[in-house]
Amino acid sequence: MNFSELGRVIEQLGKDRGIKKEVVVHAVEQAFLVTARKKFGIQGEYEARYNEEDGEVEIFQYKNVVDKVRDSIVEIDFDSAKKLDEDCEIGDQLGLKIENPGFSRVDIQTAKQIIFQKVRDAERDILFSEFKHREGDLVTGIARRFEKGNVVLDLGKSDAILPKKEIIFGESFKPGDRIQAYLSDVVMTNRGPEIRLTRTSPMFLVKLFEVEVPEIADGTIEVRAAAREPGHRAKIAVTTKDRDIDPVGACVGMKGSRVQNIVNELQGEKIDIVRWNEDTETFARAALAPAEIQSISLNHDEHTLDVIVEDDQLSLAIGKRGQNVRLAAMLTGWKINIISKVKLQERVKLAVENLIQLASISEATAQVLVQKGIMSIVDLSAATVEDVARFLGKTTVDAKALIDAASAAMDDDSIVTDLDENAEIVSASAVPNQTGFKKSERAAAAPGEKKDADMNKFSEAERRLREELAAFKLK
Repeated sequence: MNFSELGRVIEQLGKDRGIKKEVVVHAVEQAFLVTARKKFGIQGEYEARYNEEDGEVEIFQYKNVVDKVRDSIVEIDFDSAKKLDEDCEIGDQLGLKIENPGFSRVDIQTAKQIIFQKVRDAERDILFSEFKHREGDLVTGIARRFEKGNVVLDLGKSDAILPKKEIIFGESFKPGDRIQAYLSDVVMTNRGPEIRLTRTSPMFLVKLFEVEVPEIADGTIEVRAAAREPGHRAKIAVTTKDRDIDPVGACVGMKGSRVQNIVNELQGEKIDIVRWNEDTETFARAALAPAEIQSISLNHDEHTLDVIVEDDQLSLAIGKRGQNVRLAAMLTGWKINIISKVKLQERVKLAVENLIQLASISEATAQVLVQKGIMSIVDLSAATVEDVARFLGKTTVDAKALIDAASAAMDDDSIVTDLDENAEIVSASAVPNQTGFKKSERAAAAPGEKKDADMNKFSEAERRLREELAAFKLK
């Protein structure tokens, strides 16, 4: 089959669509192969080849050489095969060129549709491969239209979707606006590759810093963690191995020029830049800035930080609607409990008062028990003889007598045997649900919300302060 302009069409199609010539040729061959099977029967074996020199698509039909033909579509007799190829033998397979396939207009139209479909599939694969490699990069596009609140951006070669939930709160766009976003994901769908963007991810913040701060781009300064509440506030932790460089100052820039450019891009989002530190306590202090921290206690088993602050620092440590402690928890990766020192002192006082209700326990003995984690008569009744003896330096007989006295007091209605469970010392708590730089849900518990059942027990921070409060005198 001779097409005088087929070669030129293939060349032009490859250039216009950015597809390799081999891909277009393969699409043409596949299209005519399907058409040949449809015309001559699917039980035959056919092959389509594009002859570049002649500009011709050649159709070949393969037949098995046999003594006696039973099916003329797939078999050829030995004598006829010998005329075509003198070296053939029984059992060989010969390829016979169909000189005049006689394709109808409908056949040609079917071939065209297949070619265009194959080319579209190739375009989709090329776009997918190109943008898949760009996942994790910043991209800039022009807003073209809006679909159910989502913004469709023109990236040049393809459109991208900026979902409504990935737009910073308070932002509004109109067609023609130039929008910068973080390419978070590229997935293949039935309609082709879908390019998904975000402006709320912590990684968007990190990439903006890479653009604005050359020291981050060249690796001199490293971003170790980032946390955001998009449109409101963000924290980013940076570090460097170069002692001559201040990583925080480099990110801020001369008169705040570098960070201000990022703030403007994020619609006024406040950004705290802190120095990352391998020491968790030191890093947590920086993450909770500007609050002044009295002390921090680490519970490695529960991956929790108990942070003690003065009452005048509570609001700064917690932040507006718990914002500061939530971001600090995400930045450090630890659950953070903000504890008022005044409330802690009151709790220790109540614990001592509870224990000295027993006539056999003095104030000094009560304070020793409190330091060891026995904070009420209930706790004392549940303690082991060996532990109480070791804590107080007494004999097991004396320790058993104290425990028996505590157990007897449990039946005395005139004695308060346990502390008030509602006397909560944790002013705020935040749980880090974010891993690394990935966007995720954040959770924070406000004062008054239900805590775990063991929250009425002394935390590690309380035990740490007991030595400091051991000399506490009852008024």
